Parts: sequence; C-alpha cells; structure tokens
Amino acid sequence: MAGRLEAAGFIRLREQENWKLTENQRYYVVRNGSSIVAFCNTGDPGQGIRMVGAHTDSPCLKIKPQPERVKKGYFQLLAEVYGGVLLNPWFDRDLSIAGRVTLQTPDQSLIHRLVDFQRPVAVIPSLAIHLDRDANNNRSINPQTHTVPILFRTAEKHPEFRAVLATELARRDPEHADAMVLGFELSLYDTQPPARVGINGEFVAGARLDNLASCYIGMRALIDHHHKLPTLLVCNDHEEVGSQSAAGADGPFLRDVINRWLGNRTSMTAAMDRSLLVSADNAHGLHPNYTDRHDENHDPLLNAGPVIKTNHNQRYATNSETGALFTALCQRADIPVQNFASRADMGCGTTIGPITAGEIGVKTIDVGIPQLAMHSIRETCGARDPEYLYRALREFFDTRNLQAREAF
Repeated sequence: MAGRLEAAGFIRLREQENWKLTENQRYYVVRNGSSIVAFCNTGDPGQGIRMVGAHTDSPCLKIKPQPERVKKGYFQLLAEVYGGVLLNPWFDRDLSIAGRVTLQTPDQSLIHRLVDFQRPVAVIPSLAIHLDRDANNNRSINPQTHTVPILFRTAEKHPEFRAVLATELARRDPEHADAMVLGFELSLYDTQPPARVGINGEFVAGARLDNLASCYIGMRALIDHHHKLPTLLVCNDHEEVGSQSAAGADGPFLRDVINRWLGNRTSMTAAMDRSLLVSADNAHGLHPNYTDRHDENHDPLLNAGPVIKTNHNQRYATNSETGALFTALCQRADIPVQNFASRADMGCGTTIGPITAGEIGVKTIDVGIPQLAMHSIRETCGARDPEYLYRALREFFDTRNLQAREAF
C-alpha cells in the first residue's frame, strides 16, 4: 500500500520527526509496518474529514517463537491460531511462510526484513478416513495437536528453524547472509493464487478477502477521487484479535495522526463532530446451503451491491443517520445497496467501526462487500461488488454536503 501511495504522489511522514504539512499535498504514515494512515491535506480538516477505515490482518496460523518439533523423523512447526480461524480448510493445502524477521548484523546493528518463501514448504495432512470412521460426522480439531504443519523429514533430533530461515534469507538477500536471526513474526499461508470462478466468472475466490479487499478498495478510492476535500484512509492491524494495540483501532494511532494534522486550527472534538467514517469490512453473504443462518429480511447476495451492517447492541456502529447518508450516496451514484442484521438468536462479529467511533468520537457507518466462507483459508466474493463499493467511496470522498439537519 505504501508503494502504491507513493507512486500516486503521497509523501511518507515519520512519527518521530516534525511534520511540515503543505496545503493540497497528500501524505501517509506507517506504524509497526502493519497499520497505515493516508490523508489528503486539502481544505480545512477542522471543518470535517471524510474517513474510510479497514483492517489489514486476517485470521491465520502464526508460527510460535520456539516452534521446532520432531516426531518420528518429521520436522514440524508449532503454530498459534490468530483470530477466529475456520480450521478445517487448512488441511491438505500447499502452505508457505511469510512475515517479518529481525536480524543482527556482524556490527551488532538490528535490521528488519520481510521474507516470503513463495513456494509450498509445509502441509497439514488430514487423517485418513480409514483411521477415523466418524470424520464426516463429528471430527473435532485440537489446534495444539492437529494443526502442526510438516516441513520435512530429518535424521536430526533438534534441527533449528532459525537456521532454515537464515538460509532462505541469505538466498534472497545475500548482502545480509552473515546476519543472525533474533526474532520473527511469521504466518503460514495458502500458495494457491486467487481466481475468477463460476461459469461466467462472476465470483472471486482467494485468501484474505476479509479484509484486504476493503483496504485495496479504500486505497484506490483515496488515490482516484478529486482531492477537493479533506479525506483520510486508515487501515489498522489486529482487528481480528480485538484491536487493542499501538497499531490497532483501540490504540492511539489514528488520533495521533489527526491531532498532528489539525495542529492548532480547531479542537479534535469539533472536527470529529463534523466528520464521518465509513468502516469498510466484508459482510456475510447469504449461503444457499445454509439459508436458515440469516434473518429472512436481511440476507445479502453476492454481486448485489455493498451491505449496510446494523446491530443495535453496537457490534456495528451504523445508526439511522449514517445508514441514511450512505444509502443516499449509493442512490446518487446509481449503486445497489443491501442491509444486514443478524438473527435475533445468533451473535455477530464486530469491526473497527464502533471501536474507532468510541476512540475519537466520529459518526460512523459499517458497510462491506458480501462474501462467503468468511475466515476460511480461501474466501469468495462477487466480482462486481468491489467496483460498487469503490464507486460508493468515491462518491463519499467527493460529495460536499453530507450532514443531515438536526431533528432536535
């Protein structure tokens, strides 16, 4: 995202430096290498900012700090479940490893590097049906013992994963071949590429659509709109585990950036009262094999437009005012729009919407493109819905008068 923003003319700001912002210029800030805020310094942000929010993380399996396990000559890596993972689809997939590594160079300097093995290096095999005749009826998964990937066969009792990692890093970055691996944050991921599926190619199947689809759509809308109003995109890490971190929505990142942007022009409270946040996070599309899991009047379909998500217990931040504003935007742009509310006897997920609203006091609406197989290793959405949401966000960034008159 940083690379695409820079290619579009956005300038990187660093939190440890003094900021000298120029009017009509565009900027971005990165925290922890996993969260980003980009904004267009056009007009007076104290008069209100159009904001879009999403999250960068997805449920997955993350490798533990001391992951090595050897059983009967199989070298395996102990993994930790990150977020609400749908575990069954992780079996029998061609898995690779990617993430961040911290190295110590021979001169004792510490450097961070991204690493991606980019090829299948691991697999979590299913247990054969012959050894578990009840597998199709009642197989439970123990994440400590059943989701341990196999990497290779070995005669060694205690091979070091860091040695394997150092070899891969040296192959890709010979300049730091002598560096020592001191730490890592690595995830397993499916190497199968995304695809257009369906007889007419009307669906998109791929990994991490929740919620990288919203990050990409929001970024494109921010880059492509007319840049006549103060606008902002925030993509936070750690949403899938509660958002409570320095880089999460329940942390100070967004507030810090907005306060530095506002300077002494106006108070944060006044600016947020004039602002609006669209929290973009994928919605549950109706699954034709499980129609009973949806409220009969709130069953979004793929390729039928973005979904307004409502929950009166504040799992989503939409209210009547913000929902009406987004509906009006979609009508103005000739975009179909849908509604989702969970069954009264079922809970629902949550988003950065209510968390951000509670953190900075901004009016918020929760929307998203509908998808199937949420939190699976491979998810499915409609091929037309990303464009619908993109057009809606463009309309949101470019429309001057969004505020409804107060009724009281």
